[in-house]
Amino acid sequence: SSGINAEWPLRPGMIVRRALKNDSIVAGGGAIEMELSKELRNYAKTIHGKEQLLITAYAKALEIIPRQLCDNAGFDAITILNKLRQKHAQGAKWMGMDISSEDIADNFEACVWEPSIVKRNALTAACDACCTILSIDETVKNPNSNYKAPSAMPGMR
Repeated sequence: SSGINAEWPLRPGMIVRRALKNDSIVAGGGAIEMELSKELRNYAKTIHGKEQLLITAYAKALEIIPRQLCDNAGFDAITILNKLRQKHAQGAKWMGMDISSEDIADNFEACVWEPSIVKRNALTAACDACCTILSIDETVKNPNSNYKAPSAMPGMR
């Protein structure tokens, strides 16, 4: 526990150092999440079954980031997200929310950037957490389990 607490103040510096070593960037302000969501929705249309539902749900979940940015800034999230979906559908992959104009903008041109390594790590961590939760859920629901729950405590009905 004390090792974790001692490392915590150094963490932001480690993130900055890693970002400097990996100089690839993406547009911020929810732009990359909206683009990934669009691509996943398009891909989901090409497959059938449960996988399609899973991919569509993941695409929808990615839009939580720009929605939360809008909510935090006090913007109308529905209007901003609809504008972003429209622009991304037209191929404007770097469009994200613009906090100064309470609208959307090409955030790559506006220099609203995020290190791609940080974004990649965040998405990987989110996927890992989701897979862990689903794995636990599947284990709990597994009908092939050999465990038989007692019908009642002894002496009780």
